[in-house]
Order: sequence, then structure tokens, then C-alpha cells
Amino acid sequence: MSKPDENRSKRKKEAKNEASENPPLPSLENKDLSLSEGSHLHQKTEALETALNAHPRRQKQLDREVRDALPFLLLTSCFHSIGVDSLVLNQKPQQRVTFRHQKGLECLSPFFTSVEETPQVIQTKIEGQVPRWLKGKLLRNGPGKFEFGKDKYNHWFDGMALLHQFEIEDGIVKYRSKFLRSDSYLTNSKNNRIMISEFGTMAVPDPCKTIFERFMSRFEAPKITDNCNVNYVVYKGDYYVDWKKYIAVNGATAHPHYDADGTAYNMGNSYGKHGSNYNIICVPPQTPGSDDSSLQGAKVVCTIEPEDRMKPSYYHSFGMSKNYIIFIEQPLKMNLWKFLAAKAFGKSFLDGITWEPQHNTRFHVVNKLTGQVLPGQYRSKALLTFHQINAFEDQGCIVLDLCCQDDGQALDIYRLQNLHKAGEAQDQVYNSIATPYPRRFVLPLNIDDKKPVGENLSPLSYTSATAVKEADGKIWCTYESLHDEKLEKAGGLEFPQINYARCNGKKYRYFYGCGFGHLVGDSLIKIDLNTKEMKIWQEDGMYPSEPVFVPEPNSATEDGGVILSVVLTPKQNQGSFLLVLDAKDFTELGRAEVPVQIPYGFHGIFVPH
Repeated sequence: MSKPDENRSKRKKEAKNEASENPPLPSLENKDLSLSEGSHLHQKTEALETALNAHPRRQKQLDREVRDALPFLLLTSCFHSIGVDSLVLNQKPQQRVTFRHQKGLECLSPFFTSVEETPQVIQTKIEGQVPRWLKGKLLRNGPGKFEFGKDKYNHWFDGMALLHQFEIEDGIVKYRSKFLRSDSYLTNSKNNRIMISEFGTMAVPDPCKTIFERFMSRFEAPKITDNCNVNYVVYKGDYYVDWKKYIAVNGATAHPHYDADGTAYNMGNSYGKHGSNYNIICVPPQTPGSDDSSLQGAKVVCTIEPEDRMKPSYYHSFGMSKNYIIFIEQPLKMNLWKFLAAKAFGKSFLDGITWEPQHNTRFHVVNKLTGQVLPGQYRSKALLTFHQINAFEDQGCIVLDLCCQDDGQALDIYRLQNLHKAGEAQDQVYNSIATPYPRRFVLPLNIDDKKPVGENLSPLSYTSATAVKEADGKIWCTYESLHDEKLEKAGGLEFPQINYARCNGKKYRYFYGCGFGHLVGDSLIKIDLNTKEMKIWQEDGMYPSEPVFVPEPNSATEDGGVILSVVLTPKQNQGSFLLVLDAKDFTELGRAEVPVQIPYGFHGIFVPH
């Protein structure tokens, strides 16, 4: 054999070996990967994800620039198998599961309709008595504008933030409201159209651009919204912050936790070419005598790797005891491949979130001081939780109380098209939402390897929640229900609140919440954990918001104080009002009637004078 032939043979052999070690990626034109009529975007994204995961050497070659160009790559590959008209994909409606059988529900469409702001302070009409000791401001937040020009938002969470203030002093209540002048609000207002994408609405290309410019804009990264419409959070006296100026974390939950000295803890995600991480962030308290309200000194206490770094869990809050942070990684997954491709296909971020109940729920426990993640692997069945109630330590265990649902379709159900339905159609929407119930979990901190498999590691006699050691060393957690059968009739409970200043991170007895006998709260509830007895405030045709507990100064009891709730009605001839309840016996003390329409909001805080 001549030398050239020998070299050629050698190169063929090397190429064959390389091919066997690193076979080519499957073509996206393959029959099993094509987008046939009625199929979903995830067929493309999951196909590419699977192909990359199966070829690790190729995955390493997919650097940040290529990942950022993923929507373009997907769209280009589609041109070979589908027409341009098919790029806007219609998602197949998921089959609804019925969880209850309510009929004849009142239409609540006015709660999700745009209103005007009330920037000038107005007086309210007082009925009954507002306690003279109650002095301060109730600040609430929520969506208040659902369209710009002809463009309409798709989801309740998308509406522009409307900030409400109830100023209370000497038995008098004054009200005003104002839209948050975020970049999103100002940009949308200036252009009279939706320019910046929100959770359930992807901004469409500017119609004033050329066809080519509109086409290419599909591959630009969506602008990040600063529409803070969920809650008020306090860091050194500031309410609104930009994490990126101080720390490499994207976003944060609307429910930080606070130590007695003012130290704040929160959680946010970080993203890189290898996927995502969960981060626990600590913001130090304001130095005495200082007016520095910046996030200077904020730091990442701990980074937790998701079960799947390209499909991290959606989360809205977390738990905190005296010494530990508890993060609940639930099987409501955010598919980052779909997020990357969303704009190219005109889909929203919501379309990239899926409920995957084949996965268990994981509890991560982190030492607040050291940042160490405890080695215990705590698991439970698939559950959805938006809000934790409280967490405390007792006899070497963490007791964690949550509001839980057994199905994860709630985010999808709260699209505005569903909330504007009436009659039987609205009944069907409500009946397809899993009932939220308060539940208790126990997480043992010190796990003895010598303990036999199948043994309950919880020593707590006052709870039926168990933590059973399994053969693989993991701890399987089953919950205790923190309610009796009356709560089922009330529709379950959400928006939980406690006497936070007195009881957060400590053993406690009472919590409060909204009963959900409708798509929003239709009652206020107090539950006694010792007896599971329930007190309820309810008025026909009235829909209360999240209860806010305000302690009476120098009260010796846990429930010494009042509950504040903004109560709404969809009836045009009746007004909204601020309700004041005695937190002990749950009787009405007074109400302050507001002569303007208020949309249904999310959360709020009381700032005492």
C-alpha cells in the first residue's frame, strides 16, 4: 500500500472511531421531530434537548452564544418541514380535572378590568369603629391595567401594578392609589401598545417596522419587565430594588423573610450556559444612624443545584425558622429551552411552565449562618405551594406549615379569558382548580444512619405528620392536615398570615387566610392549630383580599390585634371597603367605604406610624 493510501485509510479509521464516540446530532427534519398540525412547541425544544443530553461532547460545544440563538436555530429548522403560517402554534387544550362541583357562581369580571388611578387623597365613610390605637398605612399591590391601546394582556399576573394606600389615624381612613411608574408602564403608555413582555403575554413586533424587521425581532431577547405588581418588600427602608446592581441573581420572590434585627433573606435564580441555580440571598440590616438604603453588602448565602438545571422549579415563597431556610422544589417546572424559543414562536413564558407530577417534591434545608445544605434528602408526593405559613424548630426537627394543592394547573387557569367567564363556563373553571389546604410537614435534622428502614423519625407527639426512612436513605414525608371538614366547605384556604413579628420562626397557635369558595377569596378564616377550630367572616356578594394582621401595642396574647382586609364587590351599585376585624373573636369592628372601583389584588403590608 502506498503512503497516501495508508494515510487515507488511517484518516477513515480515525473518523469512524470519532463518529462512534460522538455520533452526529439527529436532524431536526426527522419525521419524529417534525411539527405536524396541532403539535406543540415542546416537540422541537425537547427533541433538541434530548439530542444534546445524549451527546455530551456536542453539548460542551454549545456555548452561550449558540444557546442565546436557540430560537433562531429552531425556527430555521422548522422551515424545512412546515410553512411560515404554521409558526404561530395553537396549544392543545389540556383535559380539565374536576375537583369540586360548585354551581351558580357570581361573575367576577369587574375585578379584572382596568381602572383609573386615584392619586389625590380621598376620605372614606366609616361605619362602626376603627380602633384609635391603629395608626399607620396599609399598602397593597396588584394589577390594575390590562390593556394598552388595542393590545390586551392574557394573564391576571400581567396587569400593570396599581399601588394602594389606606392611611389610618384617630379612627379616620384616607385612600389613594397610583400606578407604579415602571419602565414597562411608561414605555407601553408612550407607545399605546404592549412593548414589554409579561408572564403570560409576549410582546408582538412593532407593526411600524418593515416585514424583515418584524421577522428579525422575533430572535431578539425579550426585555425584562420591571412591573412589580405582587407585593411590597422592605430592604433597609426601600421597597423596590434591582438585584443585578449588587449581586448576580435574577429576580427575587415577593415574600422575603426578616430576622428581628432587620436582616432580610430572599431567593432568586441565576442562569448560565450550564442552566440555572437557586440562590439564597442575605441583605444585612441598616446600620444604626445610617441612611444607606441600598443593597450594599447583600450576598449569596447558598447556591442549590436544581434536579434538572434546564428545568428548574417555579417557586413563589420559601420557609424560614430560627436557624434554617427551607426551600421547596416542587414539580412545577420552568423549561428553559421553551423560554429561549418563546419569542420566536409568539409564545409566553407561562407556556414554558409545566406540571410534572411524576416527580416528587424535594425539601432543601440550609443553615442560615453557614450556608451549608443539610445532607438529609427529604421527599414528598407531588404538590403545588405558593405560600408557606410558618416554620419552627422543635426537638431536633423543623416543622413546616404550607398551603398546598394536589394539582399544578392553577397558573394556567388564571388566564384572563377564564376570569371573564360567566355562568356554567365560570363554574367549570372554578371546579377545575385543586382546593388549597394548610398542611404540616416534619423534617428531622439529625438523621441517624443506624435507624432501621421504615421507622418514623419524627419524635413530635402533637402532630401526625411523619418522616419515614427509606432503603435508599431518603426521608419520605407525609403531611398532617391543619383543618377540619368545615374548611372543605369554605373552599380551602390561601393567602395565609400570622402574627409575624411575634411568631415567625417560632411555635405558634393561630393563622389567618382567605377562604376560596370562588376564583378569589370569598371569606376570611382564622384557624386554631391546637383544636383545628375555624372562625369565619363572610358576607354575601363580598370578596375579601389577603388578611393582614396588625398587633395591638403591648398585647400579651398572640391574637391580640386586628385583621385588615380590602373587601370588593362586582356589583356596580355597591362600593369597596376596608374591613377591620377583631383578631380574637373575628367580629367586625368597623369598615371604611371607598367610593372608587378597586381591582382584586395580591398582597400588602402594614407600616405603623
